[in-house]
Amino acid sequence: MLTLIEKILFALAVFASIYAAWKAYDRLVKIISRGHGKPDWKVAQKRLVEVLVKTVALTPTWRIRLGPSILHAMVAWGFMYFLLVNMGDVYQGYFGGKFLGDNVIGNLYRLGADILSVSVLVGMAALLIRRGVFKAPELTTRDTTLLHPKARMGIKRDSLIVGTFILFHIGFRFLGTSFEIAQEGHFDAWQPFASMVSGLWAGWSEGALTGAVHVSFWMALGLILVFVPYFPYSKHIHLFFAPLNFLLKPERRSPGQLSYINFEDDKIEQFGATKLEHLGYEQLMDAYACIMCNRCQQVCPAYNTGKVLSPAALEINKRYFINQEGTRIANGEESSQTLLEFAITPEAVWACTACGACTDICPVGNEPMRDILEIRRSLVLMDNEFPTQLQNAYKGMERNVNPWNVSPAERMKWSDGLEVPTFEENPEAEILWWVGCAAATDSRAQKTARAFAEILNKAGVNFAVLGEGEQCTGDSARRSGAEHIFFELATANVEILNEVTSNGGPKRIVANCPHCLHTLMNEYPAFGGNYEVLHHTQLINELVGAGKLKLDAQKMMEKVTFHDPCYLGRQNGIVDAPRITLEKIGMTQVEMPRRGAQSFCCGAGGGQIWKEEEHGTAAVNETRFKEAQATGAGTLAVGCPFCMTMMTDAAKGANSEMQVKDVAELVLEAMK
Repeated sequence: MLTLIEKILFALAVFASIYAAWKAYDRLVKIISRGHGKPDWKVAQKRLVEVLVKTVALTPTWRIRLGPSILHAMVAWGFMYFLLVNMGDVYQGYFGGKFLGDNVIGNLYRLGADILSVSVLVGMAALLIRRGVFKAPELTTRDTTLLHPKARMGIKRDSLIVGTFILFHIGFRFLGTSFEIAQEGHFDAWQPFASMVSGLWAGWSEGALTGAVHVSFWMALGLILVFVPYFPYSKHIHLFFAPLNFLLKPERRSPGQLSYINFEDDKIEQFGATKLEHLGYEQLMDAYACIMCNRCQQVCPAYNTGKVLSPAALEINKRYFINQEGTRIANGEESSQTLLEFAITPEAVWACTACGACTDICPVGNEPMRDILEIRRSLVLMDNEFPTQLQNAYKGMERNVNPWNVSPAERMKWSDGLEVPTFEENPEAEILWWVGCAAATDSRAQKTARAFAEILNKAGVNFAVLGEGEQCTGDSARRSGAEHIFFELATANVEILNEVTSNGGPKRIVANCPHCLHTLMNEYPAFGGNYEVLHHTQLINELVGAGKLKLDAQKMMEKVTFHDPCYLGRQNGIVDAPRITLEKIGMTQVEMPRRGAQSFCCGAGGGQIWKEEEHGTAAVNETRFKEAQATGAGTLAVGCPFCMTMMTDAAKGANSEMQVKDVAELVLEAMK
């Protein structure tokens, strides 16, 4: 129990620490409030249980790096428990006795503290050794990537400060317990580890042990009071902001759904993000939630192929810039530099494939891809700056409503010789087939479209297409920053679709292209278009399951590996349908290491298919194709026309005999 003087000093120290921390948190709130938008507290309430589970179970961390994730859990779970332990120690310091009493509950509480003390000490020591001694390569960023000049040493220093604090805080508390056990003079079975250490103090006097207990109290809890004001400036603040990040993110239909811009609103002066304060509140919060673990960098297809883009560096640069200019930003002043000056280079901005792997893997819910796409919006709409190769795609979408710049009059040529009715010809259609620009204009994608048309007809599906009335969904325009083009295409498409689907029209839309599917399903509701949208592999799977397709599984007894398109598996969770279909037609599936939501991008998304790939050490599509080859499969199955183009090009470049085919083509081959 503390002396009266100690109690007074500790209370004063607590107030001083809280005041200093409050000043820092007040600044944080003002900085985050500079971002546009406001949290929806009703949505936050609905997420409470989900966020609690994520926070306690650490579920987002377990998907990769199992070893470090276990070490992190050893520390994190101990730290969570020590929120209670620290309160218990303060109680004991002021009122004496044993916190929670000398009973079963109190004994279990002390057993937990004993075990978790060791867990935290071992886990933290191992993590420090991993970073400081073994210098884990995944925790570093290449010198070619823009990184704040203070970040490289700053991250190491911060990790050392935080790690040392944890070791000393838990260590002194553990020693204090061992001194108390030594005072009692017997082994405490409920605190076995501390009891073993207590044997070291067997020869100490009562006065020495009492003094040691008091010193340990001040070292353990005093360290917290010193650390609390530093906490908002360290990466350790993710303990506070990670749950907030999950709780307060805007509600979205898909991780890839972008914010709506109304070009008919004359009051809008800024499109996209030129400066930090142009980002959303949640994007500013990302900088504080970031734990600087580089998981996003580890899965980024651009970084993995030697490009200068690192989504981790983007978030780290935001954080260091905020630390540097926090007072200025909090006071409502304009930040001194643009995002392209301190956060990310133009080359890195245009290297992004908008695959969303960074957003998907982040253990604290950060969304670096969203920052990049907002910067693209600013570049295109505010500065009219973009890679010159995109000009042809933009002109095509503006003039002929498709990026291939093919005349709408030729949009149905692909269907020559097939029964593909338009809505004028079949107004009673039950399914609207959104063919997509690629299938309508690209010679390779047309083979997929023709195969799917034959499948629909043989299954007796009552369908129709829009024909010459179908326009590009605008996905490539939106992902590459040309929001104005997307706005025009989306507005026109929603008007047509609402007319067609109303008054007893088709209830479902099926799309061959995951980018079309994503846009129709997740982006168009902001324009008033709410539709049930299926991928063609889902519909095929339904037809096979209903027995409407006669298959000869003996035809297809060969190995196949399926490449998950980013906007099918990761962005929209459609992973099983293509695989079930391949299984039903008798093919033996072998999986690539990166699959499903963790699939590796083909390299076409984010408008990349219309431009030259940024300089790097390898091409994204070639890297992915090598993975497919390594499976030993004879066929690489795809479910996206962009993936088809990229994988076919990679196969040709590798002089490979591996066939690249859409699932629809394989199903048609298997039909009797």
